[in-house]
Amino acid sequence: MQRRSFAFNLVIVLALCIALYILFFAGLGFLTRHGNEARVPAVAGKTYAVASQQLQAMGFEVEVDSAYDPKQKPFIVLSQIPDLNSVVKRGRTIFLTVNKTQPPSIPMPNLLNLSFRSAEMILKSNKLVLGDTTYKPDIAKGAILDQLYKGQAIRPGQMLLQGSKIDLVIGDGLGNTQFSVPDVIGMTFEEAVANLNGTGLQFTAIWEGTISDSSTAIVYDQMPKAMNELNAPNRIKEGDLVDIRIKQSPTPEELEHNRNPANNVTGEETETPQY
Repeated sequence: MQRRSFAFNLVIVLALCIALYILFFAGLGFLTRHGNEARVPAVAGKTYAVASQQLQAMGFEVEVDSAYDPKQKPFIVLSQIPDLNSVVKRGRTIFLTVNKTQPPSIPMPNLLNLSFRSAEMILKSNKLVLGDTTYKPDIAKGAILDQLYKGQAIRPGQMLLQGSKIDLVIGDGLGNTQFSVPDVIGMTFEEAVANLNGTGLQFTAIWEGTISDSSTAIVYDQMPKAMNELNAPNRIKEGDLVDIRIKQSPTPEELEHNRNPANNVTGEETETPQY
């Protein structure tokens, strides 16, 4: 009886093992959703609404991230993961990157005194666009002298939209052509600055006395002067420096005295010897 009972139990155990084995492999397809697969369609370039509807209709979940591409319209799908034609099981999450409606704000990098190539690379890495480049006579040839946004100087750290166009002013070295020093004595400060910039000259401004209105303050002296002691024009090169001195209300005599140094040269009087 004991042997029959042992044999019977052994048969029962084997039968259960076989049943579990068959049941496991029979349900494996259900557990892994074998056969419930699909190819991921190409949705990059479509609007998010169209792409999401198409993926969900195929049984996929959709998760969204955002980025900005100025060349694409808002809400356009820029990329997808997995890629198109990937075979994945239904119910898997498809990750979409969608174009933003507005570009993000970023701080303006400091390009001053860098080489043009370095400035260009920094603009690109910050997703800013290189605008116009102009050259200005300066001893720092090839260096960035100024960075402009919409025609105005923009300081490092100032916030602006990604994709903004940045214009650069680049040093072109000192010119070799000489020309007469412009006479800015008697001009307002703003007029003098426009005159000097227009001729490619640099300047330093020295303010003297009480200035009540800088827009009407007058340049009363400059160095080098337009004329020398021999009443001949002084010569200067592009990129050279002119010192200008500004007062609120210099007298006409002061302006004339500083404008014509030849008038200030007094010859020594010689006495006629007495015999």
